[in-house]
Order: sequence, then structure tokens, then C-alpha cells
Amino acid sequence: MKKLLSALLAGALAVSLAACGASASVSESTAPADSGEAAASTAETGSDLSGTTIKVAASPTPHAEILKVAKDILAEQGITLEIIEFSDYVQPNMVTESGEVDANYFQHQPYLDSFNEENGTRLVSVGAIHYEPLGIYPGKSQDLEEITDGAVIAVPNDTTNEARALQLLAAEGIITIREDAGLTATINDIVENPHNVQVEELEAAQLPRTLADVDYAVMNGNYALEAGFSVKDDALATEDAASEAAQTYGNVLVVAEGNEDSAAMQALLAALKSDEVKSFIETTYNGAVLPLF
Repeated sequence: MKKLLSALLAGALAVSLAACGASASVSESTAPADSGEAAASTAETGSDLSGTTIKVAASPTPHAEILKVAKDILAEQGITLEIIEFSDYVQPNMVTESGEVDANYFQHQPYLDSFNEENGTRLVSVGAIHYEPLGIYPGKSQDLEEITDGAVIAVPNDTTNEARALQLLAAEGIITIREDAGLTATINDIVENPHNVQVEELEAAQLPRTLADVDYAVMNGNYALEAGFSVKDDALATEDAASEAAQTYGNVLVVAEGNEDSAAMQALLAALKSDEVKSFIETTYNGAVLPLF
């Protein structure tokens, strides 16, 4: 399986992030930051992890960026954190399941549950770190108040994020969803469509590139950030902080079942939930990423 990861990394490096292709790289160490919490995590696990290397697969934005802050904290304990970046939602789980990496950080719990069910994997959450509000972004049309009849709206095509996108469209009064559909909603649960909108289901990573061809796109926070969009300045609507989705879709640190209580994973979790990481999230993403600790 090492050959598989090597092939993935080599191929991914040949494609630039600007083109929205898969990318993979291992981040380099920077000067360690002082962290009392990080030092405490060693005492909590009861293990000396000096010399340990932890490999984590992550989406470039914001996950890899957040991990780089944790990397400095872990360096205080003599732990090396290698961050391998992917811009798709499948390979990070597959290389975690195979043991090629120790963990991944890119997904929320409902997506993880759906992935396990569909692929027979046994991956589990170690803990929730942050939440990314889903947003409706303008394409050929710029105003939700003046939505045209037959407008095309692109949404993520994976099970959980499509339901989330449809619920956001419903919250904005664009469509009505069957009342009991909840976070399992599909286009078949649309019961009222007064604007006759066409919902176009596309792979989540491709959504930013479709904006020139559709009226609107409902995009995941990380892909919007990677494409240079600001939730505050560009999104026409976002999920309400009190919505069911906001309470459900926290992004989690994920490992293969049986590794969740290891000293290394608990040290990584402590670093990700440190004050340094919280401050970084709050000052860097302008509301596009919200800490859950």
C-alpha cells in the first residue's frame, strides 16, 4: 500500500491547487510555538511521545492550515506531524483505512457515517474541531431576491452535503422540502418549487469552477475558501448558527477503529483543541470557520 500512497502523492503534485486538482504534500516544520496545553497533553496520555511521527491526510483549506498550528505545538513534545493534502473526499478516508496515514481531518460526522456504510470502512471520530457554514454563492445571477424562473443551482452530490444544501435552499424560501426529510433530504423530497429551479448535482470540489455556468452554487466552506471566496463578503446566504446542520456538521479528526484512544491521537486532539488553534481559527477565517471548543 505504500506504493499506492507514493503514486497518489506523485500524481497529485503535478496538478496545481488553482486548477482544483488533487494535491498532496508533506508540510515542513516551522519554529515551535510555546504551548502549555501541548505540554500538558503528554502528562494526560501518560506517555513520552518524543520521536513519534504522526501522518495526517487533510483538505488544504482550512484543515491543513489548522494542522500547521498544531504541528508547532506537537513539536514541543518532540512529535513530528506530517500533513498530506488532498482535494477530494475519498482518498483521505481510503489511506486512513489502509494505514498509510494515521488519521485524517477533512469531514463531518454524517459524511463519515455515510462513507463507512457505502464503502465498508471502519473509521471513527476522535473529536470535533470546527464547523464550516455552507453558503449560496452567486454565479450568472447575483441576487436571491430576484431569482429567475428555471434558474440552475449547483449543489454537492454526496449524500449528506446535498441534503444540507437543499435545506439551506429551503430556509431561503427557494424550494420546500418534505417536512420529515431532515438531513437525509434528496431532490426527490422537493415538494414545492415555485421558481422551477434546476438542481444540478456535482462533485463538491468542482463547484467553484461551475459558477460561470450556473446561476448559483451551494458550496462547502473549505472549497469556497480555496477558490478565494469570502463567506462574509461573497455568500448570498449561509446556514444559521442555530440550524440543525450547524449543530451536526462539525469537522472531525478521524482514525481507523481501535486507534482513537492511542496516546499519539490524544496528543494530536489536545493540540487541535488548544488556545493557539482557537485563536488562529477566529482571527484567520472571518466567520468561514468556527471553532467547536
